[in-house]
Amino acid sequence: MSAPLDFGGAVLLVVADIPAGRVMTYGDVAAELGSRGARAVGRVMATEGSSVPWWRVVRADGRPPEGHEAEALAHYRAEGTPLRGGAAEHDPHTYRLNLQAARWAPS
Repeated sequence: MSAPLDFGGAVLLVVADIPAGRVMTYGDVAAELGSRGARAVGRVMATEGSSVPWWRVVRADGRPPEGHEAEALAHYRAEGTPLRGGAAEHDPHTYRLNLQAARWAPS
């Protein structure tokens, strides 16, 4: 019998399953785990998220992870992730993702 995953390990498993071109918000990931801890998901992603597709977890208003906007934009373009309006042509620090089109739910 294996030991149960801690919260951080569970977050990483959910994020690893997000398909290319799709995203979940920090709150979506928390809700998938039966939690309301969007900030706790953010802490996990900040400290342990480099091993998973971190750019696929975004803020509730469709902004990419803070401080990683330009690098995330390159991933979104490569994966064909829907962006709002002409966001891809604008400053990499001000674009938003089209959550209506890009949001993913595991079940």
